[in-house]
Amino acid sequence: MRNLLHSLGEGLLSLFYPPHCTLCQRETAAGVHLCAPCAEGAKRIEAPFCQRCSQPFDGAITGTFTCSNCGDRRFHFDCAVAPYLAKGPVREFVHRFKYNKQYHLRHQLAEWAAAALEDDRLRTPAFDALVPVPLHATRQRERTFNQAEAIARELSRRAKVPMWRALCRTRYTTTQTRLDREERMENLHGAFRVRQPSLVLDRHLILVDDVFTTGSTVEECARALRAAGAASVRALTVARG
Repeated sequence: MRNLLHSLGEGLLSLFYPPHCTLCQRETAAGVHLCAPCAEGAKRIEAPFCQRCSQPFDGAITGTFTCSNCGDRRFHFDCAVAPYLAKGPVREFVHRFKYNKQYHLRHQLAEWAAAALEDDRLRTPAFDALVPVPLHATRQRERTFNQAEAIARELSRRAKVPMWRALCRTRYTTTQTRLDREERMENLHGAFRVRQPSLVLDRHLILVDDVFTTGSTVEECARALRAAGAASVRALTVARG
C-alpha cells in the first residue's frame, strides 16, 4: 500500500509539474530525473579494481587483483560489485533518496545499479534471487521505506528474477556514518536473521544495497545467509564509497 501511494504521488506530481533534472532543474522527458550534462558527472568504476570489493586502484595494474584490505581477510560474501563511485550526482541522488524521501529517484538509482548485472562476477554462477539489506522496523517507520528494497524491486523487474525479503534486522543499531570498520562490525554483529532458512538453502543469492563502504553490513548479512545454507552470496550496490 505504501509503495502504491508513493507511485500515485509521483503521478500527480508529473501531472501538475513538468519533469525536470533533480540537480539543475533543466526540463527533461517524462520519467527522467537526470539531464545528460549532469549525468556526465557520474563516475564509472573502471579497471583496475579489486575483484573482491570493487575498490578502484590508481596505478599501472593490467591484470585482476585483490586489494590489501581484502587480501588478508576472510569474508562470507564472494564479491561486492558496484558500477559507480559514490561521488557527484550518484552520491547526491543516494542522499536525496534516503534522507529527503525522494522516492521517485529509485528509478535512476536502479538504472545505475543495473549496469552491474553485466559484470562477470555476478553472471557466473547464475543467481536465484535478489535479497535487499533490511532496515530495522523503527528505522523503516522513520524513513517510510527501505531504500535497498526499493532498488532491489526495480532490479527484479529488469533482471526478471525474484526479490526475496529473506532477511530481517533483529535489533536497532546506531548510525554507521561516523564509525570506522571495526566499530561498524561490532555495531552490526548478530543484527540480522534469516526469516525462512529453507528458502535460501543451496541458493545463489545477490544482496542489494545502495552503497558499499567498509563492507560491514554486507558481511553480516552474508554471514547469516551462509549460516542458513546459502550456496553463495554476492553483493550488488549502486556505488562504492
